[in-house]
Amino acid sequence: MTVPYGPDNRAGGRVVPVYALTRGRTRSAGKDMPIESLVTVTEHGLRSRASLDIEYRKIIELGQRPVSLFEIGIALGVPVGVARVLVSDLAASGHLVVHAPPPVEAGGGPSPELLGRLLDGLRAH
Repeated sequence: MTVPYGPDNRAGGRVVPVYALTRGRTRSAGKDMPIESLVTVTEHGLRSRASLDIEYRKIIELGQRPVSLFEIGIALGVPVGVARVLVSDLAASGHLVVHAPPPVEAGGGPSPELLGRLLDGLRAH
């Protein structure tokens, strides 16, 4: 599988096999990141972005505001699994912080702590 990739992901960009972006890796380093995980850039990421490959620079640019793993995949024009590997590389090197969603209870619902905070927030308004 190849994906068009260029400055704006427009047709005519260079064509790179997806596996080349991740050097053949299919799993992220470290803990699993759900697609709704939010990513933000660190000061180190902002300072050193010029030395990174273009895909990593684009992720740093996107991470200047909280952005989900899913949105990163869309912006790069790659599957979420590829975005997950690239984000994990940047997180491991201190360029990004990954904010995972709160854990859910065994039944699939939100935790009692989260519900309590939500209720407190609603009462405050």
